[in-house]
Amino acid sequence: MNYHVEVLLEHHEAFVTFLNTSLREFNNEHSFYHKEIRKNGTSPINIIVSDNDQWIGGLTAEVYWGWLEINKFWFSQQYRRQGLGDRLLSQAEATASKMGATKALLTTYDFQARSFYEARGYQVVGEIKDYPPGSSYYTMVKYLV
Repeated sequence: MNYHVEVLLEHHEAFVTFLNTSLREFNNEHSFYHKEIRKNGTSPINIIVSDNDQWIGGLTAEVYWGWLEINKFWFSQQYRRQGLGDRLLSQAEATASKMGATKALLTTYDFQARSFYEARGYQVVGEIKDYPPGSSYYTMVKYLV
C-alpha cells in the first residue's frame, strides 16, 4: 500500500462529509440505537423568550434515547436573575418527561452556569480541567423521575 498523509489547516467540506458519513455508517452497523435515531429522528424542543417582539434568550434541546439533551441555553444580561432560566429549564424538563425522557444531559463551563444547574439537581459526571486554560468544562446529568 502506498499511503499519503496530508495536513490541511482549513475547513474541507468534502472531507468533513466523508468522515461524518463514514462514522454514521459504522455506528449504524454497530448500534441499533444510532440506526433507529437516524431513521426516526430526534424530537426538538425550542423555547423562545421575547420582550416587545425582540428575542432575549431561550433554550434548544433534543429528546432521544430517553434523554433530554440541552444544547444551548442563554439570556441577555439584563434579563438574568429574574427566574426566567429556572422557568425555562423546568418547562424543558417537563416537556421532555411527557415525551418519555427520564434523564437530562448538558455541558457547561465553570464561568457559565455550573452552580445554576447544581441548584436544580444536576450533578457533575465529568470534568475536563484547563479547558480553556484556567477553566473547566463539565458534563452534567439529572434524573427527571
